[in-house]
Amino acid sequence: MTKIHGIIGWPLGHSLSPALHNFGFETIGLDARYEAWPTPPEDLGDFMDRFRSENIRGASVTIPHKRTVMQYVDEMTFRAKSVGAVNTLFWKDGNIWGENTDVIGLAEPLRQLDELPGSAMILGAGGAARAAAAALRELDVENVTVANRTRSKAEIIAHDFVLRAVDWQARMDERPELIINTTPLGMSGDLEALSPWDADRFPEGCVVYDIVYNPLRTRLLREAQAAGCRTIEGLEMFLHQGLAQFRLWTGKNLDEQAARELLLEQLGTKG
Repeated sequence: MTKIHGIIGWPLGHSLSPALHNFGFETIGLDARYEAWPTPPEDLGDFMDRFRSENIRGASVTIPHKRTVMQYVDEMTFRAKSVGAVNTLFWKDGNIWGENTDVIGLAEPLRQLDELPGSAMILGAGGAARAAAAALRELDVENVTVANRTRSKAEIIAHDFVLRAVDWQARMDERPELIINTTPLGMSGDLEALSPWDADRFPEGCVVYDIVYNPLRTRLLREAQAAGCRTIEGLEMFLHQGLAQFRLWTGKNLDEQAARELLLEQLGTKG
């Protein structure tokens, strides 16, 4: 019997997840498919009933359901609990579990650095910022600050993860070894020309990580590279959170480079 998986969100828009996971199922020879399920908020409960009754094997969860879906799962991992959001549903011992592979996706490219940064600044205060805070905690990066235009939102994350909040206007006075952008600044569309950091204010030798992956090279990353910083593209986070989902659902590892090339091709096709 074909094992069904999919992604829920509203509006769902274009997602790279079906291409990634269907490629993965085909690669390992699994009789499975991954579909897109646009799900308005008022239909989430009905979807979760369907998840149980139709024995759907797994689902990716995106905006606006990452928090509200928590009330429908049986168990949650420590990661999901600490972030306060679920982006992955999977079955274990007859129970629906919620995981947050965004944390894994954020952490993995940093694990691959020659040396972990000793200090970091998170820009933004949404769900991705919470995932970044959890990832930095897993990596034992101790000196972490968070900055957001609305300081009170940064202070909530600072309290929950024992970090330091700084004023948005003062963010570039800090000298972090790692800057993680979790804001939508630089994203394709109306925000593409914007950057959350001034081109002439990057700390020398810092690593700049932008979770925006469309466009692949945001203004922030282009200017950071020009300033001599090492950069990490948002596609790396998306790739590794997807690989982690694939492992949860199949118990198999998908070839990282083959998956990366597929996603790059998909972004190129998308324009």
